[in-house]
Amino acid sequence: MADCHVVVDDPRITGQFCRRLSGVSAELTLLGVVHDHPASIGRVERVLESIAPDVLALELPPAALPLYQAYARDGDSDESPRFGGEMSAAIRAAADADVVGIDAPNWSFLRRLITRLVADRVPPSTARRVVSSLGGATREALTYRIAATLTHATSTTVVCDDPIEYDCSHDDSPAEQAAHERAHVATVQALLGSVDTDGTALAYRDETRERCMIERLESLRARGDVVAVVGIDHLGALESALRVEGLES
Repeated sequence: MADCHVVVDDPRITGQFCRRLSGVSAELTLLGVVHDHPASIGRVERVLESIAPDVLALELPPAALPLYQAYARDGDSDESPRFGGEMSAAIRAAADADVVGIDAPNWSFLRRLITRLVADRVPPSTARRVVSSLGGATREALTYRIAATLTHATSTTVVCDDPIEYDCSHDDSPAEQAAHERAHVATVQALLGSVDTDGTALAYRDETRERCMIERLESLRARGDVVAVVGIDHLGALESALRVEGLES
């Protein structure tokens, strides 16, 4: 595992959250984040200020990008964006990079998911739950697109989600933020580890999402150095698959 200590010395930037994969022609840096957490926002800002990638890949559906780009432009440039958490912070910090959304829903995801459901002959009840979850994700992506249109057309910034509140803030030291984030991740992972999701609708959806993100990252590498900002729960799976499939020389 190659971490990002070589990039910048910061307690929020460790091998638990940051992985670098060196390819023949370009490098890929994977940044794991906890949504809206001050440590995650600080991590993406520090790393992106240091390495200036050609491409910034975000775990967002393409339809949501315009809204987060609007968030990145809003407010004081010397501070983190008011809305959009680590995603809008990443866009602002990588101002010269091409920004790409690599998450579902998209046609590649839908094709792959339907193919897998048919091949596995899943029970109708599981298929219905998968379809139901897709409907919710599609409506959410459409909401982001409409919010972006309204934000561009008016003087009002439309906020789709309230920021998550944690027992630490941007005013805390990087060490305090890092400690809180690690404790939070450990608690969540312990809870998830006690739940068996194998073969469920959630597993089908998330495993297919990861497969599509992996393929997208492989294709983006041809455009230059890439930094990908993804949820910490996806970080290990993405890194392992990309290494196995030959991204790293």
